[in-house]
Order: sequence, then structure tokens, then C-alpha cells
Amino acid sequence: MLMYPQIDPVALQIGPLAIHWYGLTYLAGFALFMLLGNLRLRHAPYATLGWTRKDVEDILFLGVLGVVVGGRLGYCLFYKPGYYLAHPLEVFAIWQGGMSFHGGLLGVIGAMLWFAHSRGRPWLQVVDFVAPCVPTGLAAGRIGNFINGELWGRFASPELPWGMVFPQSGSMLPRHPSQIYQFLLEGLLLFVLLWLYARRPRRRGEVAAAFLVGYGALRFIAEYFREPDAFLGLLGLGLSMGQWLCLPMIAAGVLLWLWAQRQPASAAARGRAPSR
Repeated sequence: MLMYPQIDPVALQIGPLAIHWYGLTYLAGFALFMLLGNLRLRHAPYATLGWTRKDVEDILFLGVLGVVVGGRLGYCLFYKPGYYLAHPLEVFAIWQGGMSFHGGLLGVIGAMLWFAHSRGRPWLQVVDFVAPCVPTGLAAGRIGNFINGELWGRFASPELPWGMVFPQSGSMLPRHPSQIYQFLLEGLLLFVLLWLYARRPRRRGEVAAAFLVGYGALRFIAEYFREPDAFLGLLGLGLSMGQWLCLPMIAAGVLLWLWAQRQPASAAARGRAPSR
């Protein structure tokens, strides 16, 4: 049984300026996206369709906006709709915490629709490009959750060697370090699988479908070890809100995959290079 190390969330303090570890993990996620995005430019079909580093930079900028706006609105709508309906101005109080991955995903989808339209590119070509570059950012975020000592796991057997006590949870009983589980599953494992899968030519939509199914399934599994939000608890069939939100995500991935299988094998390579 381990004790949570009580890491100071502030990495560096310079006078009134405080640099938090959580913010640094976000910066690490953005840097990894730029690195992987530039490597992704060498993959088929992007190397022959006029994709450039500027495209990667623009996708990152729009993606960050999508994550922040969608993540916040998703949290307010999915997790506390009644509260924010009664206190609408608090929707903008992002510093108080409260972001939803599934809302952020919808925000990113909207941002990529805008990017695809502005560049005259097929939308699925864009999301197929982005999907393998996302899990490392998710992994960085989970490290930030662990450093902050938040989103801890459910109670674990005292015999579990890596069971961890999180005093801030209000209990001195060991719990699953679910942030680390999610770091390993939704972050590292999903990245390795998607990156290897996406390196070879695929039908348009297959890589995005693999991300939806892969993340949805791995998050669904990880939620069995994560303590549900206290104000929600477990919902129907003993599932958490995170698990219920993963089900339509998996279903959408399966439908997209089936649609992609009906397209010609050369579909991934089609798409005009826009004029510059």
C-alpha cells in the first residue's frame, strides 16, 4: 500500500506568478501534438496532398479552442445541467474547474469541421490526420490529474501492491490510482496502437473510427476503477456518467468503420491539394 506523495501543484513561484504543473502538462501535450503532427505529414496520403507545418499549427490552435469551449460546455450540460441553468454566469468560471473529455471531443470535431471547410479538404481526411496525435495529450493530462491528487480511484484491496491512499479523498483506505491507469490505457496504449495502425494507407474514416472505438472501450474499462463524481454516483446499470458517454462514442466509431469498409480501398488517397 502506497501513500499519495502530496506533490505541490505549483511547479515554480516567481513573486505573484505561479506556474502550475497542470499547466505544464497541457503545454507538453501541445508540444507532443506539434511533434507528432509534423511526423504525420510524412504518412500517406498527406505527404502527397500538400499538407504543411502551417496546417498542423492551425489545427492545434483551433483544437485548443475546441477543447476549452467544448470541454467546459460539455461538463455543464452532461454533469451539472440543473446547477448551471440556475447559475448561468458560472459557466465562464473555468478557473473553478470542471471540464469534460466528451464535451471537448465534440468541440474538437466542430473545430475540425471549420478547418476542413476553410481549407477545402474532406473532413474525414482531417480527423484521420489528427486522431493518432491526440492520445499523448490525453496522457499528459492524466499526469496532471495525478499531480493535483484529483480524480482518484475506487477503493482497492489492501493487498494490492500499488493501492494508494489519497488523504484528500477523505479516507485513509487504499484506492486504485486510476489516473495512472488512464495514462497507460487511454494515453500510451492507445497512442501506440493508433500510430502503428495509421502509418499504413487506410480507407478514409478508418483511423478516426479506430480512435473512437479504442478510446471509448479503454475509458469504459478504466471507469470501473475510477471513483464516480460524488454528486452523481453510479447511474443506470451501475455505470458511471463517463461510461454512459463512452457508449455512443463506441457506437459512432463502429458505424463509421462499417461505412469506411464500403468505400473503395483507394478512398484514403483521394482528395485534392488546395491552392495556396
